[in-house]
Amino acid sequence: MRGISQLSRRLYGVQAARKLETAAAVEPLKFHPQEVQVTKLPSGLVIASLENYSPASRIGVLIKAGSRFETADNLGVTHLLRLAASLTTKGASAFRICRGVEAVGGSLSVSSSRETMVYTVDCLRDHIDTVMEYLINVTTAPEFRLWEVSDLTAKVKLDKELGKQTPQIGVIENLHAAAYKNALSNSLYCPDYMMGHISTEQMHTFVQNNFTSARMALVGLGVDHAVLKQVGEQFLNMRSGTGTVGSKAVYRGGELRHQTGGDLTHALLVSEGSSVTAAEATAFSVLQCVLGSGPRVKRGSNSSSKLSQAVSKITAQPFDVSAFNVSYTDSGLFGVYTICHPNAAKDVMSAAVGQVNDVAQGNLTAADLNRAKNQLKADCLMSIESCEGLMEAIGTQALTEGTYHSPEVMSHKIDAVSSADVVSAAGKFMSGKKTMSASGHLVNTPFVDEI
Repeated sequence: MRGISQLSRRLYGVQAARKLETAAAVEPLKFHPQEVQVTKLPSGLVIASLENYSPASRIGVLIKAGSRFETADNLGVTHLLRLAASLTTKGASAFRICRGVEAVGGSLSVSSSRETMVYTVDCLRDHIDTVMEYLINVTTAPEFRLWEVSDLTAKVKLDKELGKQTPQIGVIENLHAAAYKNALSNSLYCPDYMMGHISTEQMHTFVQNNFTSARMALVGLGVDHAVLKQVGEQFLNMRSGTGTVGSKAVYRGGELRHQTGGDLTHALLVSEGSSVTAAEATAFSVLQCVLGSGPRVKRGSNSSSKLSQAVSKITAQPFDVSAFNVSYTDSGLFGVYTICHPNAAKDVMSAAVGQVNDVAQGNLTAADLNRAKNQLKADCLMSIESCEGLMEAIGTQALTEGTYHSPEVMSHKIDAVSSADVVSAAGKFMSGKKTMSASGHLVNTPFVDEI
């Protein structure tokens, strides 16, 4: 709290000083809105920033080094790297990193997906230099001391156990394992048989092969672009090359069922969807909104959802049904996710698939299409209202496409989706080879070939 109060006085003091220096000026001090700036260095490193004049800054390094780039010999290495971010590096000890970041009121966090790893620091604007030193150390100079890595085994086990306690995570993990032959089938979590068997040499090899300039994006909010560019040129240009070229994801379809008992059945049925850069990606997003992807307001109802309307006609029991849509650089998955009482599982899934088939047959009104477009545009705009969402949007686009599309451009893309595009996307789901993942009490859950 002292830091915040001092920050406020400092800001007011700066503005007051500037007003005194320009006493003759009539207009008060103004901050002109800035646009997102993107620069791609010759090494392939992409630097993107937005100067929003915030007293707090957020800086992140995104790397194409997700679990899909693991091999059969090092499965789970990204899970270990995610937990090893605060360990000793060549430039700072684990204690110094922890103490140094906390001393300036900052934070250092790491997250990963199947395609990327994201290292993020938050701090007050005055302490950017301090936290950037630790961010660069963590991403470019890890040391992976044997005894420190060994101590992570217990944390890896705990992290995986916590993930298992969320049924949705288990269903989605099994879905990817069943849907793909390689790459995207790799789990976000370390397999049980690999715990304690990933060596420091394997970790160093993975970092050397994947943490290269051409696979990185340096993104900043509340920081001057010139400063960020200078940091990128000096410290993130150390490792050149494109690194390991991951294998293309091969969709195969299949089924994984996990019988756990309980009072609910979780079932996820999908076909191959669209990659993130494909022209049809926006059509699948609109289709998701047409069918319904959850309540639009926190703790609100889902009355506008076509899926919910269809299921409510055949059962009075509590249920949750929504459209599922995820896109990667070379593939994607689209389908329906149902959570219901075990006795109603078959009817609920049949009703949900029937609703998608209804759209595939061309039964899509102009009102439903416009509603879905407006919801999708609202989702896009609301997602970038927070610094976390804005950082993710800028970083993902910078890493994938080397540029950034403004909200206006995204709105135009959504408006350009026609009814025929949405019907075609629904038809692709109906005609595609299916993949199913189910968990819970599966007494009345149909198999994938019975749907």
